[in-house]
Amino acid sequence: MASIDPQVQARLIRDLEPVVAVELDRHLATTKDWYPHEYVPWSEGRTFAGPLNGDAWEAKDSKLTPIAQDSLILNLLTEDNLPSYHTEIAVSMSRDGAWNSWLNRWTAEEGRHGIVLRDYLMATRGVDPDELEDLRMAHMQVGYETPYDNDMLHTVSYVTFQELATRISHRNTGRISDDPICEGMLARVALDENLHMLFYRNLLGAALDMEPDSAMIAIKDVVTNFQMPGAGMPGWGRKSVQIALAGIYDPKSHLEDVVAPVLRAWRIFEREDFTATGEAARNELAEYISSAEADVSRFVEKRDAHFDRLVARGQNPIRLKP
Repeated sequence: MASIDPQVQARLIRDLEPVVAVELDRHLATTKDWYPHEYVPWSEGRTFAGPLNGDAWEAKDSKLTPIAQDSLILNLLTEDNLPSYHTEIAVSMSRDGAWNSWLNRWTAEEGRHGIVLRDYLMATRGVDPDELEDLRMAHMQVGYETPYDNDMLHTVSYVTFQELATRISHRNTGRISDDPICEGMLARVALDENLHMLFYRNLLGAALDMEPDSAMIAIKDVVTNFQMPGAGMPGWGRKSVQIALAGIYDPKSHLEDVVAPVLRAWRIFEREDFTATGEAARNELAEYISSAEADVSRFVEKRDAHFDRLVARGQNPIRLKP
């Protein structure tokens, strides 16, 4: 993974601040405040076992399918690590002026997501509360550390793709939950994630105009090494496989619904302002995408065959409808 010249980074942080200010104003004019408590069916809740002598959680309490439970747990645990994300972004960017105003606003908005997800799951007894808390403790003690060495260009590139990926994951989790309340709640969360993606996408678009080669290198590095921020959490491997099989978030959606539209917005394969360095990074990205497309085709074929076998055995596997 290439490192970006620190002088280029410093110059970009200075020169991009007016862009950050404009994008922050646009974001504030576009977004609408909302209240997590309004999306939670509190009347369904009852006291859990413990000091207040409530009822112990049982699997039959949850109206959610196992795959919806897995996806909600992964999504919530990812949101729980917000303090680590705030720190990593603050270190890679700036704590001054418009940069700082945006970071604090973004953090405040992201905080709603963990609040509403947890409140919903507790009120509806959607998942085992003890297991969820144990997972939260384990995950947050590991924290999150970006692999990009406090690099602003890599960080902004990463969060552009990651915010869009999270939006899709939340939206599809709501669709597969078979609960209109859950679907409405996650649609509201997904709207936030989309607006955050637009902020970062526009910011990196401006960086591409200022420093095409350096920005292209960062984009190539992020796309070819992309992992969701929760990849190291307990149970990630099994849950993420099940989520991919169900079509909530899989290699196909990552490539077609996340990578492709962002690259189109930046006109990556139409730009003519790269030097040989930027061209080399773009060519490497193109080769990676070509290979990834072949991998996606194989994944879809194997998944379809897997579901065909389950249906032939009389099973009715849960799968997101196109």
